[in-house]
Amino acid sequence: MSTYDLVIRKGMVADGTGADLIEADVAVKDGKIAAVGKIAESGKEEIDAAGKLVTPGFVDIHTHYDGQATWSSELSPSSGHGVTTAVMGNCGVGFAPCRPEDHDRLIRLMEGVEDIPGPVLAEGLKWNWESFPDYLQALEERGHDIDFAAQLPHGALRVYVMGERGANREPATPEDIAAMAKIAEEAARAGAIGFSTSRTLNHRTSDGSPTPTLTAEEDELVGIALGLKRAGRGVLQVVSDFADPVREFAMIRRMMTESGRPLSLSLAQNEKAPEGWRYLLSEVERASGEGLPIKAQVCGRPVGVLLGLELTLNPFSAHPSFREIAHLPLEAKVEKMRDPAFKKKLLSEEPASDDPFMRSVLANLHKMYTLDEIPNYEQEPERSIGAQAQAQGAEPLALAYDHLLTDGGHAMLYFPFLNYAQNSLEPSYQMMLHKDTVLGLGDGGAHVGMICDGSFSTHMLTHWTRDRSRGERLSVPWVVKAHSQDTAAAVGLLDRGLLKPGYKADINIIDYGNLKLFRPQVAYDLPAGGRRLVQRAEGYEATIVSGEVIQRGGKATGATPGKLLRGAQGAPA
Repeated sequence: MSTYDLVIRKGMVADGTGADLIEADVAVKDGKIAAVGKIAESGKEEIDAAGKLVTPGFVDIHTHYDGQATWSSELSPSSGHGVTTAVMGNCGVGFAPCRPEDHDRLIRLMEGVEDIPGPVLAEGLKWNWESFPDYLQALEERGHDIDFAAQLPHGALRVYVMGERGANREPATPEDIAAMAKIAEEAARAGAIGFSTSRTLNHRTSDGSPTPTLTAEEDELVGIALGLKRAGRGVLQVVSDFADPVREFAMIRRMMTESGRPLSLSLAQNEKAPEGWRYLLSEVERASGEGLPIKAQVCGRPVGVLLGLELTLNPFSAHPSFREIAHLPLEAKVEKMRDPAFKKKLLSEEPASDDPFMRSVLANLHKMYTLDEIPNYEQEPERSIGAQAQAQGAEPLALAYDHLLTDGGHAMLYFPFLNYAQNSLEPSYQMMLHKDTVLGLGDGGAHVGMICDGSFSTHMLTHWTRDRSRGERLSVPWVVKAHSQDTAAAVGLLDRGLLKPGYKADINIIDYGNLKLFRPQVAYDLPAGGRRLVQRAEGYEATIVSGEVIQRGGKATGATPGKLLRGAQGAPA
């Protein structure tokens, strides 16, 4: 008779502590790690991991599966990249609480901020909830492949309490703040893992209006944080433009000092102020040194927009001739664009757009790149469209036009708009190594027609520990710890992220030498036939959640052991 449910044999174990790799067996029983070492007893299932890397499951603390988790059991793309726990509800957007009359308003907000098409959300969301506790209950009505936790989003909360005034960014009254704080307390007690807010002009509704939370004042944010204090639980998550960094950071400090709750803020290198991240990180370090529970969420890749003929944007989206054919199916669009007369006419036109991001795209054609089948996200500037055009004596826009017509119109251009101002990931390297940062910002489940960064966990292994050629690399144990124990601890999930007896049996078995991350592609598998970007990985031999194999050889097994995590989880005794 077998002693264990599962035994993984002779893998090279990175246990999540940052310690050196060791060859060991890992035994699992009742969804927990039972033993690590030389194990004589047998398992009901045994997996030969000789020559393979064995790690804890990765914990992604910055995703947007708020809609997808209600209609799908698979939280992909994350679950295809070794992620076994995802935290959603970031950036102040989500779907609860919500009154019936505000359904369309929250759909427009999510469509604009996170680029999830309105028709997808309108068909996919059942809206069998109103309050946040109702939403959590609705999430538990279906099984999921991985564990996940939900944050209370400020945008939904503000509109729920203030209605049109909240949507129009009017100041909250003391009564409004008290009501929001009460709902925040109730949400945290019901199982919200935290509260998130957005203070960036990059976040707009699909009709162009700024997010409802953009100008929320300090008394409102502190008041809501005090709701979490009364509940005695919950983290705070903030994304901001830091237009006035001194004033903004002072407010963030007061949110923590008044509430005592841990806070994370998004940090990346910005093209307009390439050294601005250093000031913010120094303020994070100073606050942490004073005992405040703060981390900056950072990432090891440019935050990059993908541009293509079947995506949300391309370099010609603002050209009148392209607008006339934008509605056509891809094949018809490509046929039209291959007409030399159409190309000449389009390239002679002046693009017209009020969208600040579209204007940025047009101004930065020279900083865009093509992606090979195995993409390099730290390319030399000589490989940019601008440099190639100069070498060929061509215009960058004409070169982009020709490239996007390759591969039957499926080709894409990559525009790294954050973390690549100096054509290098050296700033990301420095951010990641700082003691007061944590890996995040992957946005799995969002930006489905523009950004495909839910693969950060795979990229951290392939690029930073093995393939990087333009600077220092990181060790496998460091990256594994950063994406498991450290991320789990940042949101209070202390029962996972380590391969130690008593911890949750969330495990990856990885063919490290052959681990590959492929170029993003478009899939039409969302509700209403909606489109999304996906990025396939090869080399995950098995991904295990609570002792059950959910992915084997890169294919989903159909197992759904994943659970909604209601709040922080304590460490094993």
